Amino acid sequence: MSTFESVQHYYGKVLASTKDLQTSACCTAQAMPAHLRPLLADIHPEVQDRFYGCGSPIPSELEGRTVLDLGCGSGRDCFLLSRLVGERGRVIGVDMTAEQLAVARRHVPWHTARYGYALPNVDLRDGYIEDLESAGIASNSIDVVVSNCVINLSPDKGRVFSEILRVLKPGGELLFSDVFADRRLPIALQQDPVLLGECLGGALYDEDFRRLLLDRGCRDYRIVESTPLALGNAEIERAVGMVAFTSRTVRAFKLDLEDRCEDYGQVAYYRGTIPDAPHGFALDDHHDFRTGRPHLVCGNTAAMLARTRYAKHFEIVGDTSTHHGLFSCAPTTPKPPVSGACC
Repeated sequence: MSTFESVQHYYGKVLASTKDLQTSACCTAQAMPAHLRPLLADIHPEVQDRFYGCGSPIPSELEGRTVLDLGCGSGRDCFLLSRLVGERGRVIGVDMTAEQLAVARRHVPWHTARYGYALPNVDLRDGYIEDLESAGIASNSIDVVVSNCVINLSPDKGRVFSEILRVLKPGGELLFSDVFADRRLPIALQQDPVLLGECLGGALYDEDFRRLLLDRGCRDYRIVESTPLALGNAEIERAVGMVAFTSRTVRAFKLDLEDRCEDYGQVAYYRGTIPDAPHGFALDDHHDFRTGRPHLVCGNTAAMLARTRYAKHFEIVGDTSTHHGLFSCAPTTPKPPVSGACC
């Protein structure tokens, strides 16, 4: 059985709901930002019951945008995004598992009516995230790509990231949550159907992920959230040995950036104008911009704020005409472990 077939079988036949997961599922409502939690009340219960994500890769500033959800499954994030992009926006979901897509498609009319839209703004497509062209996704056509605990399931992650960077518009954003590992797993564990289906067998090794993006011209990415995972299953913990797994949300942009944080003496001011973030905006785990306060930033961070859809919400003082050497950036202290790999 190929990796594709194994994943399709696990998510189409083995899992009927979150109760069937072999590892302890984390509480996605707690991981979700406070302003999004009330929106879950408008997601159909069957859609929520067959949701297997590991984070909350739902960015701000989405009104009127085109968003692509890779591995959309039963559609929970698609329907959240449908609400956030508004009636003028568009959400495209791609998945290869027929049973999951059937759940999502069944509830498109329900959510359309719930949100008061005249027409659906969710487009669900059969396809593989490694080949978005076959799913009809044109180059430079997407404002934001999201994915929730799916890229780890792909046997060709390099092609996935190539496709993401192809379809994103210049300045477009990738925000995804997934399971990472502190080392490469042995082949036998990578191919184990349960470990693969539980989002552990294909977990991204940190350095391989960095190299995959670097090889595709993405020289800088940011970790938004990172939490060690406690699996909650003694048998699986014995199988994976000393491997440390982390649930992580990562942000990257389709920008021409430098491979190091360089200091040009630039300062960023957040205007406080993103509706769901009036007091501050967190770009990543070590850039939390408080409204109206000056924040020293490297050249890459300045570009992420000034050359993307976030530009109108920031004032950047300074340019790249004078270089002061490397810029010192440091992430925050990791959070304590939480249960679950995917849910």
